[in-house]
This record gives sequence, structure tokens and C-alpha cells, in this order.
Amino acid sequence: MVVASAVSVSSPAAAPDERLGFVLVFAAAVCWSLGGMFARFIEIDDPWAVIFWRSVWAAAILVIFMLVRDGLRGTLAMFRSMGIAGIVVAACLTVCTSAFVVALGYTTVANILLIQAGTPLVAALLSFVLLAERIPRFTWIAIFAVIFGVGVMVSDSLGSSSSLIGNLLAVLIVIMFSIVTVTTRRFSHVRMTPAMCLGTLMAAGFAATQASSVQVSVTDMGFLFAFGAVNLGLGLAFFATGARMIAASYAALLATFETLLGPVWVWLVHAEVPSTSTLIGGAIVFAALLSHIGMQLSRLSRPQRPGTSGIGALR
Repeated sequence: MVVASAVSVSSPAAAPDERLGFVLVFAAAVCWSLGGMFARFIEIDDPWAVIFWRSVWAAAILVIFMLVRDGLRGTLAMFRSMGIAGIVVAACLTVCTSAFVVALGYTTVANILLIQAGTPLVAALLSFVLLAERIPRFTWIAIFAVIFGVGVMVSDSLGSSSSLIGNLLAVLIVIMFSIVTVTTRRFSHVRMTPAMCLGTLMAAGFAATQASSVQVSVTDMGFLFAFGAVNLGLGLAFFATGARMIAASYAALLATFETLLGPVWVWLVHAEVPSTSTLIGGAIVFAALLSHIGMQLSRLSRPQRPGTSGIGALR
């Protein structure tokens, strides 16, 4: 299938939208980075009950977001028009959101984040193969620097406590989220917020059939609301809107801020002091991401020569 025509060409007129895309995807990463912190407060033993309520609250926030932004008619129209691409995104997100919670019961947050750091590379490879997007050299450098930095961050935790099941679930998350990123970019004319809402509803429906009980305490419900509404729902709303405006490799790279910020929130709230390797690796990731974003913003602020595309001009 020829998909090269689906790759948008940046222009001075498109630059403001691209900048907004960067901001929204970064905001999504900040929301997602809060997940480990919220999960530590929840005392429910059954992960399927956690998945159920997290997905319910996420779906509620996404519905409210769409109703406020597009109204009832607009929201219904988006659900009707999302097509096969929306179904693919919904199915992948169902797997992602469920696998994340289940994986927390088998391995550490650090191990999951390490494996998830490979998402930019997988997304870039998929976009290169499927979308014919030309990936700039400095983007590849930043991707490998991020993966190396996150590897240093959590190297101390990859000992005997590492679970094969948990790590395989994390790999599954990487593959599914990469497909979400590339599909959102390929079908940028399709609003994917309804698809993400459908994905959370599918996850809630499946979890309800697996959970022994969905009854929780008032305290746990409060943290489940934050876990679902803020961490997942708001994050997905930001990502669905912003990822349409930028290349898949950039979206996945910005989303890696989740990996950098996640341990910070746990440190600040739960007093878990990061190790030396975490601090060193975090500095590498932070420097790589800031350098890449700085180069992107610099490119967007410069007028382009006639006949050059925003992505191709970076070669």
C-alpha cells in the first residue's frame, strides 16, 4: 500500500499547529508520568478491579472532553466516522492500559519504564516502513540517547527481581503503543479521541468479567479517580489531539518524558530516593530530549526555502 502521500508537509503556516502538537504531547507525557505515583497509593489486591475503575474514569473524562469541545452531535459524528483506524487504536489501547496495571504486579515500575523507552525507536521504524516518513539523523541520535539514558537509570533494578512475565507485558505495551502512535499520524484527518474512549470502555468491559469484585473503599476510589481521570483520561485526550499535528517519531520521543518524570514523582511523594545510576541516566535523557526539542523549535521558527518539506529538510 502506498502511504507516502499521507505524510504531511510542514510549512510556515503549519508551524503553529506543530508547536501546539509538541506542547500537547508533552502534557500527555506529564499526565502519564503520574501513574506510578497514583498506583502506589491504591491498596486493592485485584488488578482487574483497578483496571475496571481506572478505565471507567478515563472514559468519563474523555466523553466530557469531547462533549465540551465538539458538542453532542459532533461527538456522535466522530464515533461514526472513526472507521477501521479507530477500531485498531481502540483495540491497541485496551491491551496497553490493561497490560500496564497487570505488569505492575509482576515487575517494578523501573523495569516497565526501561522497556517502554524503546517506543520511540519502534514507532520511528514503523513510520519509516509504513508511512515513508524520513527520520532526521539527529532524531535517531536522540532516540538512541534516550534509550541508553533510561537503561542507565534503571540498570540497578534489572537483577533477580525482574519478572519475565512483567517484562513481556511491557514489550507488548511498546508494540501496541507504537501502533497507536503511527496509526494516529497516518490517519491524522480522523479524530482519535473517540477511539481512545472506546478503548477504555473495552478495557473496563473485559476487566469487569475478570475481577472478583469491583467494590472498593472510598479512599481507593479517590486514587482510582486520579489514576483514571488524570493519568489516563486526560493524558489520552492531550495525546489524541497533539499526535495528529507532529510526526510519529517526534510524538513517541516526547512521550518518553513519562519515563524521566515518573521516578521523580515517586521520589517526591513516596520519599524513594533515586540511585546514582538513576540520576546519571536521567540527566542523559533530559539532555537528549531538551536538545532535540530545541532543534525542532529552532527549525519551526526559521522560514523554509520554497520546495522543501519540514521533515525532509532536516536530512
